[in-house]
Amino acid sequence: MEDGLGQVQQRERVILVSVAVNMLDDLDVEEFRLLAQSAGATILEHLTVQRNKPDPKFFVGSGKAEEIAQLVEHVDAELVIFDHSLSPAQERNLEKIMKCRVIDRTGLILDIFAQRARTHEGKLQVELAQLKYLSTRLIRGWAAGFEQQKGGIGLKGPGETQLETDRRLIKVRISQLKDKLVKVQHTRMQGRAARQKAAIPTVSLVGYTNAGKSTLFNILANSDVYAADQLFATLDPTLRRLDWDGIGTVVLADTVGFVRDLQHDLVESFKATLEETLEATLLLHVIDSHSPDMHEQIEAVEDVLKEIGADAPVLRVYNKIDLSGDEPKIIYAEPHLPDRVYVSAHSGQGLDLLKQAVQECLMGQLQNFELILKPAYGKLRTQLYALNVIQSEHYDDEGNLHLKVSIAPHKLEQLIRQAHLPLQDILGERANQFKRPLEEFEIKS
Repeated sequence: MEDGLGQVQQRERVILVSVAVNMLDDLDVEEFRLLAQSAGATILEHLTVQRNKPDPKFFVGSGKAEEIAQLVEHVDAELVIFDHSLSPAQERNLEKIMKCRVIDRTGLILDIFAQRARTHEGKLQVELAQLKYLSTRLIRGWAAGFEQQKGGIGLKGPGETQLETDRRLIKVRISQLKDKLVKVQHTRMQGRAARQKAAIPTVSLVGYTNAGKSTLFNILANSDVYAADQLFATLDPTLRRLDWDGIGTVVLADTVGFVRDLQHDLVESFKATLEETLEATLLLHVIDSHSPDMHEQIEAVEDVLKEIGADAPVLRVYNKIDLSGDEPKIIYAEPHLPDRVYVSAHSGQGLDLLKQAVQECLMGQLQNFELILKPAYGKLRTQLYALNVIQSEHYDDEGNLHLKVSIAPHKLEQLIRQAHLPLQDILGERANQFKRPLEEFEIKS
């Protein structure tokens, strides 16, 4: 939305209108405020209106619309934002009576997306969603007597022919964007295929807006991805390759925050933004354990994951325990299968437990092994050190290295076999647990 908040350098003077409609789901008033602040609004007033059902002409009724119009004039507001979806006709009618711009919740979210988009694909996705939204509202700029929207279409001219031109141009641009997105997605799929070929697990962080995903991502990836106390602080999946204890190379993906009551069109438009989550080996669902709406937020995230078809295993990460007062801990669904882990990205509490839980989720049960490495097996020791799984070590009189390690059995077996070393020499009797049953032809030979 070229006329949204994002195009204005200084903070825009805004009135917020939350409408509690009996026949519609109640919306979160505090979340709405945060959304507006994230878009860069200076909130002058926040009105709450009660209605049995939406008014077809003004959504809030003519009397209340007049009242808001007087308030707009009194406080010199530039924009009124409604916390519901408005029809194009309702938007136009409200703008005529209030003599300022009016946008709805979808327009607000789109504006935030436009401000936060970082990558080429993200920007394409945002533009596509904006144009689809704008195409239903083109008449507004003229019907309401406002200056033509700047920065969008770039043509001047009054009347119907202008609208028709604009609509045709939008249609052409939407088609171009869809073609570009197909190409970008194809490129990304090639990168994903290469990772899968190399058997590199992908761990995606998902969660409700402002749950602390980006902060956690920065700590885990030792990165400085944009993180702020704003909703939708991240839009594009940001990928980082890193070494994870006990696993080796892992790709970590940070994704856009989820929000309740996101229209289906928006979910569809940003599906590519969330595509990394579809291919993830493991999803870390980051939860604000301090939020009073925690359960509703969990449900909102799970609903969207279901909608986009994400079916990877999920580890719930209850963040902000420094505020909620929870202890750092791992809760297991069953032995050796972590279900939840309690951490604080801010204070660092429980991050070692998170790393352990991810290791167990991806590699299976951790076991303690005692290894004996001959001097010639030094490369294996280096690999074990890189994985940070060594608990202790000492040399015996013959110069052999004795190691105590905590690692998933199949990871240890993989390392030893890849190095073409004898399991029996290194593990002694414990090597028996890795013996596979012999095939019939092997017994005969």
